[in-house]
Amino acid sequence: MRRVVLLLLFIAIPLSAQTPIANLVEASRLDELRWPNFADYKKHLINFYQPLEWKTQWSRDGRITPQARAVIALFEAAETKGVHASDYDGGRWAARLRAVEQSRDENALARFDVAVSATLMRYISDLHIGRINPHNVRFDLDIESKKYYLPTLVTSITQSPNPAASLAPIEPPYDDYHRLQAALATYQRLAAEDAKEPPLPEASVKAGESYPAIAQLARMLRRVGDLPANAKVDVKRLVYDGTLVDAVKRFQSRHGLEGTGTLGPKTFAELNTPLAQRLRQIEWALERWRWAPMEFDTPPIIVNIPEFTLRGWNAQGGTDIGMRVVVGTAYTHQTPVFESDMKYLVLRPYWNVPSSIQTHELVPKIAKNPSYLASNGYEIVDDDKPLAITSVDTATLAKLRSGALSIRQKPGPSNALGLVKFMFPNQNNVYLHSTPSQTLFSRLRRDFSHGCIRVEDPARLAAWVLRDQAEWTPEKIAAAMNGKEPKTVVLARPIPVLIIYTTAVVTDDGLVHFYEDIYGHDTTLENALAAGYPYPG
Repeated sequence: MRRVVLLLLFIAIPLSAQTPIANLVEASRLDELRWPNFADYKKHLINFYQPLEWKTQWSRDGRITPQARAVIALFEAAETKGVHASDYDGGRWAARLRAVEQSRDENALARFDVAVSATLMRYISDLHIGRINPHNVRFDLDIESKKYYLPTLVTSITQSPNPAASLAPIEPPYDDYHRLQAALATYQRLAAEDAKEPPLPEASVKAGESYPAIAQLARMLRRVGDLPANAKVDVKRLVYDGTLVDAVKRFQSRHGLEGTGTLGPKTFAELNTPLAQRLRQIEWALERWRWAPMEFDTPPIIVNIPEFTLRGWNAQGGTDIGMRVVVGTAYTHQTPVFESDMKYLVLRPYWNVPSSIQTHELVPKIAKNPSYLASNGYEIVDDDKPLAITSVDTATLAKLRSGALSIRQKPGPSNALGLVKFMFPNQNNVYLHSTPSQTLFSRLRRDFSHGCIRVEDPARLAAWVLRDQAEWTPEKIAAAMNGKEPKTVVLARPIPVLIIYTTAVVTDDGLVHFYEDIYGHDTTLENALAAGYPYPG
């Protein structure tokens, strides 16, 4: 079950409670912090300290508690999580600890206590729901329903024998997230090694041809694992062949390129992308996974837009089914990022043409050819009732142009939706469907739709979706897809559908893949994160 929102009870600080901690919480600012203003956590801090009579919780009798030291160690190690230790005062705590332990001054202890509490609340929120509210970057994902009631959680951490273990469940539990964190550690090391690497000289090089930077190419490919550590390369020959070609093919495949082995502009662009940029892509992917639901009622369908891939998970979070998809065009019809529940599918569907496509694409064609609709399997409908019109006259054309009449395409193999559509109600009117345009799935970059998502193997996906409904065998599904009339099948249990956008992916086999930021969402997130705290809620 998904988490239920816990209401935040806010009680104003009474005048009688003007203790050092109460005063600091009221001010909601500590100049010694890197991000001094913590007003966005003021209510949480009041609800944390007030029941505890505004007493220090991270020190006892002037001595710092083991729990405080444990959470400070987490702040210092935040880079391993894909967030920045400096945001949690990394590098400042050692001096702060020494100073407060030497003085044991009441005000210093109070400032230390509030600093730890406010920073811990930030740390928990950042790893649980992300630093940026996804709505601020136009992602329709709900983080409100998964928020913790921070006062209770922080109180439990002050008393925990193992704060690190107690805080482990705040992060997404998914294998995709954990694999990204493992890759993060690798790329943190690789980025440091890569920092002084000059760009490879560009050229057009085929297997067997000479290339002067063979040694550097081999070094770069070995660094990222595409050239095995034990592979032998004669760098003195300056010939591009053998294991180097195989390594480039692996590199190309991991970066959304065709694995030809030929060195050209696109391959050099990826080779010369600094690994520090790859590291940021992994960090952005981790941030976006924190926006996802913490759990699913049933194994979900995940569509990653830049990867042009759909995956159906199994109960363990691994990939049960996978296939290529076509998504919305980058410049005019971007597929939105959101979550919903698939509730039914339609075999052999009609296509109700959206008003924008009707007005801007079909009406001009009808104006040139009044028989266009009848020739291409369309029909005109009035309140869902088809009209017996084979040639469109001027009056009917005017009604189509104004929207008084609608157009739909009849079921069949030429229907724009193909032979099945998978429906998960949403305000974007986006859904999964098959398509008669199968050739597009052979393209590496597959953003060609008006926003809906076309699936490569609809029959296999339909069988997976209906796997718990025994009466819907693959044979019965195929018969319905090729029947005469539309058939709606309601799912016994809704299936969560999550449309995501990450340009860094670690697949089940452990390979790290990077993809083009086709919609510019990475740039938007980068700019939002650069602003620092307090992030817009």
